[in-house]
Amino acid sequence: MSSCIIITVATLLLLPASISSKHTGNRHSAIPESDVDLLEFPLNLEYMEAEFFLFGSLGHGLDVLDPALAAGGLPPAGVRKARLDPFTRDVILQFGFQEVGHLRAIKEKVRGFPRPLMNLSKEAFAEVMNGAFERPLMPPFDPYANALNFLLASYVVPYVGLTGYVGANPLLQSPTAKRLVAGLLAVESGQDAVIRGLLYQRATENVKPYTITVAEFTNRISGLRNRLGGAGVKDEGLVVPAAQGAEGQVEGNVLAGDQNSVGYDRTPEEILRIVYGGGDERVPGGFYPNGADGRIARSHLR
Repeated sequence: MSSCIIITVATLLLLPASISSKHTGNRHSAIPESDVDLLEFPLNLEYMEAEFFLFGSLGHGLDVLDPALAAGGLPPAGVRKARLDPFTRDVILQFGFQEVGHLRAIKEKVRGFPRPLMNLSKEAFAEVMNGAFERPLMPPFDPYANALNFLLASYVVPYVGLTGYVGANPLLQSPTAKRLVAGLLAVESGQDAVIRGLLYQRATENVKPYTITVAEFTNRISGLRNRLGGAGVKDEGLVVPAAQGAEGQVEGNVLAGDQNSVGYDRTPEEILRIVYGGGDERVPGGFYPNGADGRIARSHLR
């Protein structure tokens, strides 16, 4: 009897090692390698959102608030504190701290990677706006000049990430990864809804000094992302033809969705084409001069 107990205990002790051999060396052996890749990829966008929102509201970012999360990565270029009114600053500050939590939540499940080099300069955002309007805006767009400009620049950011979470979710295998992505998607969607709601209130207002409305800015930005993503319409501005609105009944489009008002999805490749700014997942640029990190992003670099 005693020998049987010893054999049984020894077998149980060996089981975790044999099971985890099918997975990566992260601290949660229940997450398969394919899930690890899909969880690590969004770190690129979470880093970007964290630094943009924190610097915009506080004037500093991860290197002050939680250097361990940056993991020795290069500091973002060109980012700075924005001229925000108290209400907008409060909202953006909340977003910034939420992104710190997102980075921590992902890194508690997978190893991750250091913060990649990001170009968050006013020139980088000006290039996005020039691409959206297919002509240079004069003077160049400055996301840090005022609250409205910062909200328009923020319109560029969370939505891309949340479509990535929608795209990743059906590909995930482990309950742990699915629960994490569902939770991240919930808050990213909330951020995007707040940004869109604040901008929708001012949809008919001209963005100074341009004679271009807020709604037109969002429509142009969404159109640019559709062109760069190269996978059809997965993005919509704040005012659309009624046939494209919810149930084909309304022009107002405070939340973007397909014909059934279901959120759009994007692949990592589509996201890279957008954030690199050139429509090619193999050619870094835009917000990521040296390219994004993680196995998926690195697999596309030339």
